[in-house]
Amino acid sequence: MRSTVENAELALLLEVSSTPKPGNVDRAREYPDLRFEHFLAGAVGAREGLVALADPDRPLGTAFERAVAGMSQQSGGNTQFGAVLLLAPLVRAVARGDSLPEGAGAVVEATTVDDAVAFYTAFDHVDVAVDDPPADAADLDVRLGSDAEPAIRARDLTLADALALSAERDGIAAEWVGGFERTVAAAAAIESRDGPVTDRAASAYLDLLAAEVDTFVVTQHDRETALAVRDRAQAVTDGEEAVEAFARDLVDRGINPGTTADLIAGGLFVALSRGLEV
Repeated sequence: MRSTVENAELALLLEVSSTPKPGNVDRAREYPDLRFEHFLAGAVGAREGLVALADPDRPLGTAFERAVAGMSQQSGGNTQFGAVLLLAPLVRAVARGDSLPEGAGAVVEATTVDDAVAFYTAFDHVDVAVDDPPADAADLDVRLGSDAEPAIRARDLTLADALALSAERDGIAAEWVGGFERTVAAAAAIESRDGPVTDRAASAYLDLLAAEVDTFVVTQHDRETALAVRDRAQAVTDGEEAVEAFARDLVDRGINPGTTADLIAGGLFVALSRGLEV
């Protein structure tokens, strides 16, 4: 029987191995400077932090920062920042023996100012594409990294508070403060299908992509592009467009629905924790 940490690492590996996932790196497609091997190395590098996340006595934020630091030890840059952030409260909840998603929600509620500081410090390790913060929160721009600590402490901001600031424009932050609804839905979709787990994950990815705009595409490009991607994903699920053509086109245009891929990683972890066989 796999441990919680092994399931978390396996979820990261299964996510990147699933294909086709239009626009994302998978075992069949990659970008010149962001390759399949980088994601494999990122998943392995994150393990020490995942071990810390599974230890209820370790601060959640510090464990997350450790996972990101390890993930960054490959030449591709940011591979799984969002996925690890999504996994953090899920791993902690399962390690404590709590049910999902309620247990993960309790983990979020219990986050501290120190957790927020460590979360910001994680941005020192890797470049992450993010939107500008609200005008009244410029001192909380995550791109400041550890330099934001004075502002975080002055505002008495917990990690849950920090993510709530970006929940309207970031899909992973929205999961944190919204009860992990899409993550659990992804798990259910994977569990309900037949065949290899990587095929099930790729199918669930298309369903998620067709259901809502990918917030990373909005950040990376604009909302119009994200809406077009959503509509084309629906056309694929309706049988009106070939998935392989859709996948090639998004890679060629550098459109990467990374938030949707992160949700699949989270869904895989939930499903594995509930007994999904591999």
